[in-house]
Amino acid sequence: MLETFAYAANSPQSPLLPFSLNRREPGPHDVLIDIKFCGVCHSDIHQVRNEWGNSSYPMVPGHEIVGIVNRTGSAVTRWKTGDRVGVGCFVDSCRTCEACTSGEEQYCEQGASFTYNCYEQDKVTPTYGGYSRHITVDENYVVRIPENLPLDQAAPLLCAGITTYSPLRHFGVKPGDRVGVIGLGGLGHLGIKLARAMATHVTVFSHSPAKQADALNLGADAFASTTDPDTFTRNRGGFDFILDTVSANHDYNAYLNLLRRDGTLVLVGLPEPTLLAAGSLIFRRRRLAGSLIGGIRETQEMLDFCAKHQIVADIERIGLADINQAYTRMLCSDVRYRFVIDLERD
Repeated sequence: MLETFAYAANSPQSPLLPFSLNRREPGPHDVLIDIKFCGVCHSDIHQVRNEWGNSSYPMVPGHEIVGIVNRTGSAVTRWKTGDRVGVGCFVDSCRTCEACTSGEEQYCEQGASFTYNCYEQDKVTPTYGGYSRHITVDENYVVRIPENLPLDQAAPLLCAGITTYSPLRHFGVKPGDRVGVIGLGGLGHLGIKLARAMATHVTVFSHSPAKQADALNLGADAFASTTDPDTFTRNRGGFDFILDTVSANHDYNAYLNLLRRDGTLVLVGLPEPTLLAAGSLIFRRRRLAGSLIGGIRETQEMLDFCAKHQIVADIERIGLADINQAYTRMLCSDVRYRFVIDLERD
């Protein structure tokens, strides 16, 4: 076993504190990774504070992991020492169900092993995430970070990037489509960049008019303030696709009415349940759908797409010791647009 330094939460009320954990030595198909950077996702806060009701402790969060392969198991063929690699939101799955064999491991019918606050496939061994200096992962659940992507700015692509890329691809967004992005945060800012690189016309919807300049600088063609009631009249029926990144409660019906006939609204945030008017869907054959991250194959495709179009996250680097302050700032939306932990920094 390899002892490694980490930060962990011990209860929903406690701050994250220094923690020591043991990573397994690489088995035949494992790679041991020296973690260089780990993005801080808002879902880390939800999990640490048990806001989704499924948390177990001690918890080491972090599922936007990038680093360098330290060593490999005897049967590993895909990776070698020194490779630039990433680990996203899950580290294993059953590998035999229809979802897994289709390359959609995130939807594993037996339950994927998420990178933290979960269990390995033995359903006994807890998983610990990337707020740590090392991780051991099966070679099939590791992705390659292209050479032209800076490791620190690539880290958020492992969650925020694939979360926004996957629905754009799966629902067939194409050049010339009018795309709306609801929310300008860690997810939304990458949604803008990805949709723009797909040659679409992008409009950002935000409750904060002060974010207009940022939205346009990130590549959006237009900005619409959701605090202006004329927004929903002026844009009615104007969009082919809307990506909803918001986890706070809001009215889906208002956004569905912005879609054209056969348009699609995709949810990637997790707000509380809300009422849906059937007429918002029926009268223009609109679709309301959801999407969860992406499989290993699609995550690699996303990284290669980002490398081609020079897409990375806008980040602020912090040390592990800064994590509690970072959580406080995130709750105040005081980050543009993703914190990334530098594991070589005190």
